[in-house]
Amino acid sequence: MDMRNIAIIAHVDHGKTTLVDELLKQSGAFRAGQAVDERAMDSNALERERGITIFAKPTSVVWKGTRINIVDTPGHADFGGEVERILSMVDGVVLLVDAAEGPMPQTKFVTSKALRLGLRPIVVLNKADKPAAEPDRVLNEVFDLFANLDANDDQLDFPHMYASGLNGWADHALDGPRRDLSALFDLIVNHVPAPRQIAHANDDFRMLATTLGADPFVGRILTGRVESGRLKVGQTVQALSRIGQKIEQFRVSRIQAFRGLASQDIDEASAGDIVTIAGMSKATVADTICALAVDEPIAAQPIDPPTISVTFGINDSPLAGRDGKKVQSRVIRERLMKEAESNVAIKVSDTPGGEAFDVAGRGELQMGVLIENMRREGFELSITRPQVLMREGEDGARLEPVEEVTIDVDDEFTGAVIEKITGPRKGDLVEMKPSGAGKTRIVAHVPSRGLIGYHGEFLTDTRGTGVLNRVFHGWVSHRGPIPGRRAGVLISMESGEAVAYALWNLEERGRMFIGAQAKVYEGMIIGEHSRENDLEVNPLKGKKLTNVRASGTDEAVRLTTPITLSLEEAIAYINDDELVEVTPNAIRLRKRHLDPHERKRAAKQG
Repeated sequence: MDMRNIAIIAHVDHGKTTLVDELLKQSGAFRAGQAVDERAMDSNALERERGITIFAKPTSVVWKGTRINIVDTPGHADFGGEVERILSMVDGVVLLVDAAEGPMPQTKFVTSKALRLGLRPIVVLNKADKPAAEPDRVLNEVFDLFANLDANDDQLDFPHMYASGLNGWADHALDGPRRDLSALFDLIVNHVPAPRQIAHANDDFRMLATTLGADPFVGRILTGRVESGRLKVGQTVQALSRIGQKIEQFRVSRIQAFRGLASQDIDEASAGDIVTIAGMSKATVADTICALAVDEPIAAQPIDPPTISVTFGINDSPLAGRDGKKVQSRVIRERLMKEAESNVAIKVSDTPGGEAFDVAGRGELQMGVLIENMRREGFELSITRPQVLMREGEDGARLEPVEEVTIDVDDEFTGAVIEKITGPRKGDLVEMKPSGAGKTRIVAHVPSRGLIGYHGEFLTDTRGTGVLNRVFHGWVSHRGPIPGRRAGVLISMESGEAVAYALWNLEERGRMFIGAQAKVYEGMIIGEHSRENDLEVNPLKGKKLTNVRASGTDEAVRLTTPITLSLEEAIAYINDDELVEVTPNAIRLRKRHLDPHERKRAAKQG
């Protein structure tokens, strides 16, 4: 059967997963009347909750006798490690761009990766039926983006279509019949080349492992594209590292190919196929699986380096061990090493003392997803504030990462936003232009340090209407100190259960993070102080009763609803002397040193 391998790439929320849903439906991958979830490709629980794609996932459809293998990729730069590996597995990409928003930071990020690999994108202007859509303007912006990314003449001569993934149509002309996606299927078959590997079908077997998974029945599984030769179930092969070192020799126990949303067992894989194999015990991502006669590994794509680091430690608070079952440092280390093995964008290292582990990655969202997955698995952790990773320049100067930030905001809030990012956060304003309907688009280069903890503040400044996107831009010389959180915190001086009357009295001191009857301990942060200094308070102090009044005659205390911080917000909120305590059922903020005397001693030494 004729074959095409493509990836669907786009900025987050531009409609990749919705379009794949329609491609599957219209190709007949689902039988008539079959119940299928919306965004069927986002199968992970976290993906469905957050409405984003975190893991790249292949699927496969048949169109007019041609098998099209499609990979749905994440749009966030935090999961760029997934995108970089997947693009080396395909021969073409469908670049989706919102016909109203135009190219965004992650559009630039994923497109640069595709162009560098020599792929010739098909551009689909999605959501072309939106009232705010301006497809002609967006098409020009896409062409300018390609030119700025040094696309060659073939890549600049890209085919384009107008589409609505939600309504299931794609046409070459904006005023086309808008019936279905058959024009897009035909364009993929005609424009994307057949896998070049097919010409090497009779060579020795070679395959580059791009994603690692686990199957409850067969153990480790690796997914990749067969670069040359054929592979049969039961065949003995070997795994080579990037430098050509033999890792192991094993017998292939299972080969699976993607058919619609399901994986199907097959007896033989041939050059060009995207398949999953089982049987190995050590081989991992970026290793070459090959015949015993091969001694040259396949070159793997270099991965962008991590930009931030977070320390994962054991939970040593007085409430430790009450929620989770996995609390020992040994178990935490095993889990993090397992994550680093399958996720090439994460690096894990031990700290002196062995009780905590430095985890370096792409961004706060990536760290938040890892921590959220771990707490759902029953882990208890203490997490530090993210630290930006510096590097040394050729002249010995200290360099720090800078991110390109694109902000869409109502005109009335532009002043507040520009003041925040160019003032204390040391950003440079690159561009500012109207983006229609009373909105302004701001593009700035801001140090990564300045963006830690900014998103919550940004939503407050724009009353929840602003949209902020960021992507790694490059390295610049260190820009000096950037101030952290301005407000101090309210720290509990007692352990027990918080009393409503005490919290009501404390409301004039600041905003609360806890409600009545919440369990608290000495050194735990229970609220934000209205001033800059930290304040120790007693949330257990009940009302003194006298013989004049009975306790029931007083009016019930009415408390203001406490602020609930999400995991990412909590990690970005804390200062260097504070920790986030994460358990399966709770997220608490605390001081690193719970005892007030130890805190004072540490502050003097600091």
